[in-house]
Amino acid sequence: FISGVALAIAAIPTGLPAVVTTMYSTGTRALAAQNAIVKRLPSVETLGSVSAICTDKTGTLTLNKMTAREFSVPGKNHYKVTGEGYSIQGQLLNDGGIKVDLDDVLLPMALCADARLDGEELIGDPTEGALIVLAAKGGIDLEGVKQRYPRVAEVPFDAEYKFMATFHNMTNAQGEPVVRCCVKGAPDVLIARAGSFWMPGGDVEPINEDGKAVALKENKRMAESGERVMVIARRDFDPETFDPKTNLLELITDLTLLAMVGIVDPPRAEAKDAIAKCHNAGIQVRMITGDHAVTAAAIGDELGIKGNALTGAQFAAIPDEKLKPQLDQIGVVARVTPEDKIRLVTLLQQNENIVSMTGDGVNDAPALKKADIGVAMGITGTEVSKDAAVMILTDDNFATIVKAVEYGRQIYNNLFNFVRFQMGQLVAYITCYLLAAFFFVLNGTPFSALVVLFLNFLISVPVAIALGLDERATGLMEKKPRPLKQPLLSTSQWIRITFLGILMAIATVYLEAIYEASGAATAASVGFVVFSLLSISRGLSSRSETETAFNRDIIHDRTQVQLYGAALLITVLATELDFLQRILGLVPLREGQWLICISVAIGLLLIDEVIKVFMRSRRSHETTTYVTS
Repeated sequence: FISGVALAIAAIPTGLPAVVTTMYSTGTRALAAQNAIVKRLPSVETLGSVSAICTDKTGTLTLNKMTAREFSVPGKNHYKVTGEGYSIQGQLLNDGGIKVDLDDVLLPMALCADARLDGEELIGDPTEGALIVLAAKGGIDLEGVKQRYPRVAEVPFDAEYKFMATFHNMTNAQGEPVVRCCVKGAPDVLIARAGSFWMPGGDVEPINEDGKAVALKENKRMAESGERVMVIARRDFDPETFDPKTNLLELITDLTLLAMVGIVDPPRAEAKDAIAKCHNAGIQVRMITGDHAVTAAAIGDELGIKGNALTGAQFAAIPDEKLKPQLDQIGVVARVTPEDKIRLVTLLQQNENIVSMTGDGVNDAPALKKADIGVAMGITGTEVSKDAAVMILTDDNFATIVKAVEYGRQIYNNLFNFVRFQMGQLVAYITCYLLAAFFFVLNGTPFSALVVLFLNFLISVPVAIALGLDERATGLMEKKPRPLKQPLLSTSQWIRITFLGILMAIATVYLEAIYEASGAATAASVGFVVFSLLSISRGLSSRSETETAFNRDIIHDRTQVQLYGAALLITVLATELDFLQRILGLVPLREGQWLICISVAIGLLLIDEVIKVFMRSRRSHETTTYVTS
């Protein structure tokens, strides 16, 4: 009865919950050191199954340091802008048309903004930062004009109407008091709302459809070079009739176009490599952005994002049944709404993808909750988005998501190896007892109850922990994502586990049967030693399902050396120390007996190496067949 209880304890993978929890907690600490905070432990493993990443552009794929590179004003006047970041050191270089006074153009950039500069640090929205820095480079006193022309009303920016407007008490060119509305926003929206355009010298001329077409053409030119394009416009109102309490949105019509500004946000140096790594790992990356579709497509091409570019309106217009088969061909979705994000996540999940979605705003929270892995930005993200997400990037960097996915794959790979080893031990223990009972070796009890517990807790568990905490294997990001519904162990893997477990049992019971003539204690000792060494051998082999154990570095991994070394040392001490011999009923082994046990353990390792050679050959053949077919 006691032996049966001991066998049951050994057969049940008692270390599984502790090892898995340790793996998850170790993973969360490692990810936190890599700037990714995971809020729920099981999400560490889910990361390894991610097959689709939908990511914001600004600040995630790019540096989020907007810089105005060029701007155009009516009359074929085009300017290049020098300088980097949020330094006001730079020049406006006219390379077309006549040189004109630009105060009328630059002043609205300074007034229609909530951002401000603290030296070369920006406080506020990066796009506004690019515009106020451009105004400052053109000689506008940012703080002075805000004090001189205080804001009397405003229309905050909203993704629905895609512009911002502020109202100020000013005087016009004739010296008459006016309430001037300064507007900045999306080109297509403001051009559609325009009624005139400003000309160098201060004249205002009506704009017709041909004029709007010219403006849209210039917008397309800038966008195709990967620039975010903003239009600056204005409109004057009579102070006597202006009512700040009215519906101000209705007043943003009949605008006078002033300028079109091309803004760049340099891609992160590591983003392109990270995207390429995703594609190599079978993960499709989609860029979700508020930019114009042409701009987004140009940036997507620069970053190596595969697929077509759609606008949010085009995306919304396609029915679900037609869109689902097309999702793999879509790489960029521009001008999206929060509803578009939720729909994209839902359709990708219906196509059996594990989806990661990034976001930083309050409106992103529903999509972050819907995604399998919602990722919030730690620097620019709102508290609402952070609460909705399961992972927070403290550096707002796309490459950090890829590191997290790679670590998730490592966690799963270690879990897989750990379970393969534990199941093999289970088969070996049970088969040992069945064979010993059938052939009546050691009275049908190959191990005493204490030896079973000793083997399980002091030999098998350290080896299992070593597998759970193993270093990252090579080639993890060269495999396709694992479907979440895929069982941990396939039928072929169970067959292999059972085969190796039975071999362990046969070798153990056979040696016990041979040495039983020399005494039960000697036979039990040989059985204990060979089973321990076979367990260590299987642990080393289980570090990879297909790659040879002789390619995996173990010497420079302190944790592996300590755990495998402990298991080996305990095996030796159990047969050499008097008090352990008395407790376990063991005796010392002669050199020849040790040599036989070591040879059997090496033999099992070599048998598994042959299986691995066969598996690598079959995998190579399947790959070659796929490539040539």
